Amino acid sequence: MAQAKENGPDGDLINNRNWCKGCGICIAFCPREALFMDEYGKVVKEQEKCTACGICETFCPDFAIVLVKRRLSINAGNKTGPDARQ
Repeated sequence: MAQAKENGPDGDLINNRNWCKGCGICIAFCPREALFMDEYGKVVKEQEKCTACGICETFCPDFAIVLVKRRLSINAGNKTGPDARQ
């Protein structure tokens, strides 16, 4: 499995395991200590601790981590509200 997608409270963390060199920089910068190395030397996220802050993505030198933020819509599904798109 090349990519691992893990859902967080505010976004989805996509970890491309083929690009990860196991340098540990993302682990060192994670403020919640939610990242760790697996038995293959690849980064894994601990779901309960991750807040999807994006710091790991910022410091990953290999672009192996991508955080896709979720949008908050006040009137989701309501086509008549102020956020309605035509």
